[in-house]
Amino acid sequence: MQRRQFQASGLAALILLATARARAQALTLADLSNADASSGVKAALEQGALAAVGLLGQSGGFLNNPKVRIPLPGYLNDAAKLLKKFGQGQRIEELETSINRAAEAAVPMGKDLLVGAVRSMSVTDAKNILSGGDTSVTQFFSEKTRAPLGQKFLPIVTQATRKVGLAQQYNAFAGKAAGFGLVKKEDATLEQYVTGKTLDGLFLVIGEQEQQLRQNPAAAGSAILKKVFGALK
Repeated sequence: MQRRQFQASGLAALILLATARARAQALTLADLSNADASSGVKAALEQGALAAVGLLGQSGGFLNNPKVRIPLPGYLNDAAKLLKKFGQGQRIEELETSINRAAEAAVPMGKDLLVGAVRSMSVTDAKNILSGGDTSVTQFFSEKTRAPLGQKFLPIVTQATRKVGLAQQYNAFAGKAAGFGLVKKEDATLEQYVTGKTLDGLFLVIGEQEQQLRQNPAAAGSAILKKVFGALK
């Protein structure tokens, strides 16, 4: 009888020990310290931002990627087929290529601003991103960097697009159309339009990179990333 009681108590002890270990290993977001949460998110976002810059800032980064390829704006895109019939096909293709090349040239100039935004983020920012949805990263970068990145990108985009004559024609039309509310103010010049689309594409790809880290943190080769994003599983 005593032997059976001993075996039962021993089994119960093993079950309790296994349960305690499982609880210790199964971290949740609430279990993470502020330091771990902040470090993990910063590591993920910096890695994602640098990867996005590398992908988009190379030849074909925008032009060959359907998700971020920049189309001709507004009426010019609608009129492209008609213009091609009147012998303007080559100029249309040159313009579309040039605006995507402009985006590819601009993106690397934003690397320092992106990294700076990540390194200066608050603990609250970090936990909001951890508990936020698929757009939390895009929202963070848009709020913190869109305006200064736009200022940095605009001169590069302007230099690239002005090499194509149709850019001036678009600006002349869009400037007047914006006055009547037919074109958004941010699209009133080709340079503004391309700069905006460049930022949209950059934030989109940064978000995709961060999602990949969430889904497979172990592949990043970082203990802190595995710990933090593993807690979200």
